[in-house]
Amino acid sequence: MKPYLQSQLDGITDLTIGLPIVREYLQARILEGLQQAGAFFCLSFHGGTSLRFLYDIPRYSENLDFGLESQPERYDFTRYLTTIQRRLAAENYVVEIRTKKEQPVVNKAFIRFPGLLYELGLSPHKTQVIAIKLEVDTNPPQGAVSETTLLQRHVVLHLRHHDRASLMAGKLQAIFNRLVIKGRDWYDLWWYLNQSAWPLPNFAYLNSGLRQAGSSLPTLTEANWKTILRERTEALDWATVLNDVAPFIFDLDKQSDFNKERLLGLLDGG
Repeated sequence: MKPYLQSQLDGITDLTIGLPIVREYLQARILEGLQQAGAFFCLSFHGGTSLRFLYDIPRYSENLDFGLESQPERYDFTRYLTTIQRRLAAENYVVEIRTKKEQPVVNKAFIRFPGLLYELGLSPHKTQVIAIKLEVDTNPPQGAVSETTLLQRHVVLHLRHHDRASLMAGKLQAIFNRLVIKGRDWYDLWWYLNQSAWPLPNFAYLNSGLRQAGSSLPTLTEANWKTILRERTEALDWATVLNDVAPFIFDLDKQSDFNKERLLGLLDGG
């Protein structure tokens, strides 16, 4: 399907424009490989890329994140990677898989495509690599609810993923547990709060993730979660938020309401 990928670029030679298109296509093909390997009997898709694929959040994402949430006896990370590599190599992609030898809880792999950006006319460097990070939490917090969705994004995908309440809870876990400011977390939160029909976070899953990480926060409930989140928001260095998320957002200059004041207003119910 390399000709198809080339057609998606439609003559684009600017790496900053073309890279997200290529990355998202490769993510779709990797999800397809996981599907073919039977990974979704065990895994549930979550995180920023799931929002992009399932709900068209207007930002690109880098990683593919999953939780091992059923049938652990069928889980085989190595086989999944082998299937992905074999399927793409059959289409003349050069694919390298890099993993760490010891991965006790979170299994991570970088699926690398050396030379692809050069081949597509996006880079003058033959050795430049585009890589997709795949991450599986083999001991995820308890309480997430999953569902399945059939969609087409470059290929037909039948994805098992966290439901909307659990996706939002997972984002709040990241915001409260992460030691550094990641602007993409705050953009996703802003996006969630702008979705008028989006349900409240899954508090059972949210609190399970906080406890697992050793958080000192009180139990979060419908009555207090926005108040506690508002305190975190007020303390943000917004320039740091924007610097992190800007490369991933479509037309950031057209999303002027992505600002701290608007986010605080949403948390206040406005």
